[in-house]
Amino acid sequence: MKPWTLTIPEAMHERLHGHLFPGDGDEHGAVLLAGVERRPDGQLRLLARELALAVDGTDYVPGRHGYRMLRAEFLQPYALKARDESLAYLAIHNHAGRGNVAFSGDDLASQRRGYPALLTLTKQPVGALVFSQDTVAGNLYVQASAASELASCTVVGRNRVELVSGQRSSPRRADPMRDRQALLLGDAGLALLRTLRVGVIGAGGVGSVVVELLARLGVGTIVVADPERVAISNLSRLLGARGLDALSLLTHPSRPAWVRRLAEGFARTKVSLAKRNARRANPAGAIIPIVGDITDPDVAAAFVSCDYVFLAADSMQARLVFNALVHQYLIPGVQMGSKAPVDRKTGMLGEVFSVCRPVTPDRGCLWCNELIPASKLQNEIHTPAERKAQRYVDDDEIAAPSVVTLNAVTAAHAVNDFLFYAAGLTHATAITDYRRFIARSRDVRFDEPQALASCLDCGDHEPSRLARGDAAELPTKERRRACG
Repeated sequence: MKPWTLTIPEAMHERLHGHLFPGDGDEHGAVLLAGVERRPDGQLRLLARELALAVDGTDYVPGRHGYRMLRAEFLQPYALKARDESLAYLAIHNHAGRGNVAFSGDDLASQRRGYPALLTLTKQPVGALVFSQDTVAGNLYVQASAASELASCTVVGRNRVELVSGQRSSPRRADPMRDRQALLLGDAGLALLRTLRVGVIGAGGVGSVVVELLARLGVGTIVVADPERVAISNLSRLLGARGLDALSLLTHPSRPAWVRRLAEGFARTKVSLAKRNARRANPAGAIIPIVGDITDPDVAAAFVSCDYVFLAADSMQARLVFNALVHQYLIPGVQMGSKAPVDRKTGMLGEVFSVCRPVTPDRGCLWCNELIPASKLQNEIHTPAERKAQRYVDDDEIAAPSVVTLNAVTAAHAVNDFLFYAAGLTHATAITDYRRFIARSRDVRFDEPQALASCLDCGDHEPSRLARGDAAELPTKERRRACG
């Protein structure tokens, strides 16, 4: 079995670290239940869902074969819960020190004695973690005959922190193309960006800017999905777009309608344009263009293994799937957009703004903050004919204003937040509020996200999708049709 990884939200890691290292220099214990993501290459990624801290002297007691052990009475309900909810089971303890950590001989012997039987009970992966102050080692049993070692543990929150069992090797020298960037991030920061897989949902006015910025930063792999082709009305907003991409000679309003319709079907796809731009900006990077909608299950599946996701599509259905990806697979991300509302009756321009909404497993759920209204979601599910018959919209032909500068504002702030998150440069006390940039008054407003304990996406109760991994279904179109 290949080495496995673990992803844990920042708030949960802080609870665990505080419990393991209260300052007494002693050993302490805990249990972690985790969802499982099974990747196509056979690697497992565990997703921390529930943490149980063992009480010293009651749950964590002197061991029969080693220094300390977790009592069977403490372990049993969590092992049964792992079985019943298809979760992996991990026992945790700590060792003193910094810089490196490993299981003791007693630890390994205990695992060989007990974990095959525990695996038989849970029918799910079982294993152990041992932490030092700044490192972690782990073993995981998927079959009784052998254990697989933990490759890394990633903490996601204000910053991305990757824990391993020992010292890392020094990265190769920085790319001369990004010499000025290396002055901020260092060789290690540039090397980290090359390892990341980042998703961009939507390659329109906002998404095209995001892809360009990510490529110029040197992100290793960019996955971008959009179902649409370049239209003549897009040329002022899509970075690098040319008239030929939209076949503008044939799609110009002066052409007959049948000529325009025919030509529009042969225009360049938006993701193909994004790929061309990214290749120009970063020839060494990989870009995976997907002509499709995030609400399609095959398209959504391509984003499951991303390290970060940008939502640059503003449909409620796209928000629904994005929000599920963040919480079900513990992938931090951001929802972006810009608006220039015009009153349809008076023609008056309203509050023009760009918005940047960070969404992490700990904070910012779009459901909790009423940013996926059920009425609008239901509206989008209907066909245009059904919407017209039921008067869901007044006029489908009215286009909303869209300007490249407004799109650039939200894209730049969102990608900058990602950069400082990935490099670990965000202040530990930095606010995580939604930000709204008001253009006409040159103002910035902050909205504090709310969290509902009953939420089916971010709540930590049994029915929620939080950290469920492959055990839950993403709310794609086929899934929603099957449910209702």
